[in-house]
Amino acid sequence: MSEMNGVITNQFDWVDFYKELASKLLQYKDNRQELVEKVRRIYEATGINLPTLERDNQIVDIDPFTVFGLFNKSSMKEANRKKIISAVADLFGVTTPVPTSLDSIPVLNNQNATFYYFVGDREDRDIDDLWSLFESALAYAASPTTDNRTKLSKYFDLTINKRGNGNSKITMGMYWIAPNAFLNLDQRNTWYIYESGKIPAELVQTLPTIEPKIPSSGYFDIVEKLRAYLQSDESALKDFKELSFEAWRYSEEINKENCAKKVQAERETKGAALADEDVETTHYWIYSPGDGATIWDECYNNGIMAIGWDPIGDLSAYSSKDGMKQAMKEKIDPSKPYRNAAHATWQFANEMKPGDVVFAKKGRHLVIGRGVVESGYEFDPSRQHYKNVRKVNWTHKGEWDHPGQAVMKTLTDITSYTDYVEKLNAMFESDTIDDVEEQEIEYPAYDAEKFHEEVYMDEDSYETLVALVRNKKNVILQGAPGVGKTFAAKRLAYSMMGVKDPNRVMMVQFHQSYSYEDFIMGFRPSEKGFELKRGAFYNFCKEAEIDSENDYFFIIDEINRGNLSKIFGELFMLIESDKRGVELQLLYSDEKFSVPSNVYIIGMMNTADRSLAMLDYALRRRFAFYEMKPGFETDGFREYRMSRASEKFDSLINCVENLNAVIAADESLGEGFCIGHSYFCNLDKATDQTLSGIVEFELIPLLKEYWFDEPVKVKGWINNLRSAIK
Repeated sequence: MSEMNGVITNQFDWVDFYKELASKLLQYKDNRQELVEKVRRIYEATGINLPTLERDNQIVDIDPFTVFGLFNKSSMKEANRKKIISAVADLFGVTTPVPTSLDSIPVLNNQNATFYYFVGDREDRDIDDLWSLFESALAYAASPTTDNRTKLSKYFDLTINKRGNGNSKITMGMYWIAPNAFLNLDQRNTWYIYESGKIPAELVQTLPTIEPKIPSSGYFDIVEKLRAYLQSDESALKDFKELSFEAWRYSEEINKENCAKKVQAERETKGAALADEDVETTHYWIYSPGDGATIWDECYNNGIMAIGWDPIGDLSAYSSKDGMKQAMKEKIDPSKPYRNAAHATWQFANEMKPGDVVFAKKGRHLVIGRGVVESGYEFDPSRQHYKNVRKVNWTHKGEWDHPGQAVMKTLTDITSYTDYVEKLNAMFESDTIDDVEEQEIEYPAYDAEKFHEEVYMDEDSYETLVALVRNKKNVILQGAPGVGKTFAAKRLAYSMMGVKDPNRVMMVQFHQSYSYEDFIMGFRPSEKGFELKRGAFYNFCKEAEIDSENDYFFIIDEINRGNLSKIFGELFMLIESDKRGVELQLLYSDEKFSVPSNVYIIGMMNTADRSLAMLDYALRRRFAFYEMKPGFETDGFREYRMSRASEKFDSLINCVENLNAVIAADESLGEGFCIGHSYFCNLDKATDQTLSGIVEFELIPLLKEYWFDEPVKVKGWINNLRSAIK
């Protein structure tokens, strides 16, 4: 392994393998049924679940770029990528050694990993045109004549304008098969070329503006100008491969720096105990481009969104919403409260982020566009009005009826209104919502070591629990209040996934009114009467089915509070580990449904709640039960206890441990009622006020419930607890 121009040369050992595979695939242009069969055999040989390549995976045709996409997808584990590549090499007779590293190779979004729409949604020639693009790209790479370029340009323009495709996918596919000839215009490269400052500004100014579906003329203009620059003495990078690798490396560096800054800022403002502060999620916003959408055309044409309140100047100069509010009072109108205005300006400057989705509206009844945020906040003093701006890739422009009445505010974060967001997204699903590659988010790594840093559980118990979840697929964490069941469940999922990806973990809480209709599907009132709504578990399983290479975790808090037979319905059988993938007719729809094998269910049950009925046997035999105990004796809690450096804290913990021994020995209670360690966690300082609050308002009410018929015992232990912190 050697290093040249800052690039590790073995990063490119994939090039020859991909090139040979491309030539092998071209032989199947007129024999695609055999190619389909070989694709199926790839997954039989690897033992990996076949991804969704057609409706119900009844694959009738496939294009060569989608075949390459089988092992070039975001979030796919590198081990699985290499397994598939090895199987491909065997089945197609590729003699070039399998790549040793896959770093920097551009990858597809898991949710948009075919280059074609499924049967019924695609045009007759869609896949034929992709084969023609593939063939003409290889021909041009081998001999860049005018005729070959003309033919390639024809199929480039045809395929990039098909539903589901855009700059990223089409240029990525061409780069895979001929990286010396073609430049991938994926998100990282586009950012590096146009925004990172690493490419000379005078060159960038001459490049065509990036459109969601760039024409071939614009694409070749970019390719030729950048190739000339890379081959000049001015550039340390010498070809598209080195450029793409450096864009990947540098964007990784910037992402980590930004993540670290964000985490530090949130810790400073919210406290270090904030859960999952390092996990980014996509937010959805409803936005009014000026009064009566007066600046909408300007926003769309210039690829921006803008808001007013210009008199208070640069929004980044304010450290709080209150500061913005006071400035508005002083500089605009002292008689107005500006509560909503300050909230909107603060969110626009500080909380909105690249990758967020924006729906533009006009008035209360019309949606006029959809876009994806592309930049941070900027104050542009050169603008006459609406000087607070962000760059946005507006993917849609038109007029759609708004579902119900929209809020009148300029900017509103609507992420938490999931039904509302679903309706807005659905308005664009039949259009071209998939044409734009989703923002790829780099989630923090998370492993067993990080789990032990946060969860007070010894290593043997952790390994036992992981093995139980893997084998049984359905596990209930049961234990007394305060043993950290909910806290541990999500982190257990993260540690098994290897990454803190919130999109692959979902949590719901059962209660007495929770129903099959909430969980799977059912008819719900709507403006048009009643409509069939999919429930939380149904939607989660469908997401997991698409992303079959990765694990998904469905977490159910208070699992024994619901009527489980009614909630699970016919899924009682399907959740069994040996029934995963088995299809069953659903109650409310003409549809067969299965629970994917990559979905794990973790339930939580409070053993100290005497008001709850026992779980029925049908559910008990489908779940493994893991008893979580107080973690006072774990190494992690001991270290935490020592770090508090408080005699009163130590005295209180000792008293609680003695109390737990009495509870465990009590025939009417037992170990399932012991007091957990989480009552005492995340204390910045063990002050008298904090410790007294735990004793008076959490522990004493619990003891009164435990020994409601033994007031003398309760009084004795109340005195013991109070004495411990005097």
